[in-house]
Amino acid sequence: MAVAVPRSTPGATRVLTFQPLEIAAERCKGCELCIRACPKHCLALDTGLVNPLGYHPIRLTDAAACTSCALCARICPDVVFTVYAAPRRGEPA
Repeated sequence: MAVAVPRSTPGATRVLTFQPLEIAAERCKGCELCIRACPKHCLALDTGLVNPLGYHPIRLTDAAACTSCALCARICPDVVFTVYAAPRRGEPA
């Protein structure tokens, strides 16, 4: 089984940014229901990756556009989304 690991430059400073969605890509069957449900159009199939089930999983394309509305999570038959609320202003991400 292949695992996607983000690459980083040794010695580079890593900036943590808020991620509104956690996606269990290993369970996604690529049905695209979430893509159609997303009002901000910030989800897409990851055609560069095939999960253990043999499907292209979903990925978040624009974290800044995501409003954490949870429509993707509500429509997903495979329960692959965990949605997080954005931090309030002045709170650390």
